[in-house]
Amino acid sequence: MVQRNASPGKKQTGYWCPNLVTALVHSLPQSPRKHSLKFGGRAHLTSCYLTLLTVFACFSMLRFLYLWQPPAPSSAGDGCLPSTTVSSAVSTSASPWVQPLAPHHVGASNMTALESSFWKQPDGAGFVGCIEFSPAFHQESVKVVAQREKYLMVVVNGGLNQQRNQIVDSVVMGRVLGASLVVPIMEKNPIWEDESEFSDIFDIEHFKETLKDEVRIVSSLPSTHVMFRPIEEKHTPLNASPRWLRQHYNGKISREGVLLLRGLDSRLSKDLPDDLQKLRCKVAFHALRFAKPIQELGMKLAERMWSQGPYLSLHLRLEIDVWIRTGCLPGLGKEFDAQIRLERKMHPNLLTARGAKLGFTERKMAGLCPLTGAEVARLLKALGASKRTRIYWAGGEPFGKQLALASLMEEFPQLYNKENLATAEELEPFKKKASSLAAVDYLVCLNSDVFLQSHGGNFGRVMQVLKHTPREKPNFRIEYFYCTLFFLR
Repeated sequence: MVQRNASPGKKQTGYWCPNLVTALVHSLPQSPRKHSLKFGGRAHLTSCYLTLLTVFACFSMLRFLYLWQPPAPSSAGDGCLPSTTVSSAVSTSASPWVQPLAPHHVGASNMTALESSFWKQPDGAGFVGCIEFSPAFHQESVKVVAQREKYLMVVVNGGLNQQRNQIVDSVVMGRVLGASLVVPIMEKNPIWEDESEFSDIFDIEHFKETLKDEVRIVSSLPSTHVMFRPIEEKHTPLNASPRWLRQHYNGKISREGVLLLRGLDSRLSKDLPDDLQKLRCKVAFHALRFAKPIQELGMKLAERMWSQGPYLSLHLRLEIDVWIRTGCLPGLGKEFDAQIRLERKMHPNLLTARGAKLGFTERKMAGLCPLTGAEVARLLKALGASKRTRIYWAGGEPFGKQLALASLMEEFPQLYNKENLATAEELEPFKKKASSLAAVDYLVCLNSDVFLQSHGGNFGRVMQVLKHTPREKPNFRIEYFYCTLFFLR
């Protein structure tokens, strides 16, 4: 992402470098070692000269930063889109069957100032999406796409967003290794018992077609490689660089023809060269389009919410596995808390969140726990949501079922989810397909006017990039959270 110029009349070249200040400072002459000299000595004059030079350089740098403006909006030919159209372009490329729903323009005639500000839409801060690759990358692509000797197979796991991230990284890894990518294999989810395949969730043909100029993607191994025994790697380190991947895997995949990778979550470095970073964006926001049945149901539910006016989407993390994994308690009474403690004791390996050694109270005070239904209700009221606010909540079945939602429903009775918006017949094809249902939630949230999450995670980050809607992420530290609510009421 780059930031566009607020003054379209000025055309400039160059990009803002986050290390500009550091680079300028380091480019200044280094001060000599300190010596014990008398006042007025030659070394003292040199020191004064360097000091004045440093002050002058800093002043010039600050003046430059004050007067400097970011680049003007790029022309249509350079692959960059204004922030006002980027979400539409992504959504349109993500669906040939439906058009994204526009945010509502909420008037303030019958609202308080706080309620009106709650629905106010951001302007995107002038950012644009750019995925135009360099000439060198295009030149290398010809050779990468043409090769037929090396094949990369990957097995992805986790929930929908973990699967998406691993698929994105697998495409980049295939490019780094100069190999053809076999359509990723979806591992059965042990928690939700979801046996969905790639084609059940994503449009496989669109995936291959969108990336055909950067990475060759095949549905299965060719007959020439079917009998090969793939080299299997399960221990790719966290944040592996492209250089590390080439050093450790290039020889193996060239020798054996097939390389199988497992456990790819956060294995590829986030610090990549520009072209690979752009490829990552192209996969995430253009190539990964949901399968047609998911698109149709998701947009159908979104239209049912949207047709009645503006609505808030809420990503609630109240499932039993969330409480076990985070080391937190649901706050529904001693019986429910005891059940979570027992499950955590029986499955200590499931406690994977940060601060695993902290007790519940310390974790809650540190802001490491999801908000409960009651806390979400308090937060929404403090932000300006009224009792008439219509809410679509996304997520799995809450631990404690209706009891977990009771406080939220009391304050906001117009609370909906896919179960009470869709008919039984509409949901039947997605029975025991947690990732597909999460994708339906994803689409309804994408078309909402405001998005709120009760816990951190990838879901909220994707919403912020795609939709540019107001995305509320509260400070979960308990003392800050409750003090803020007290003063906002």
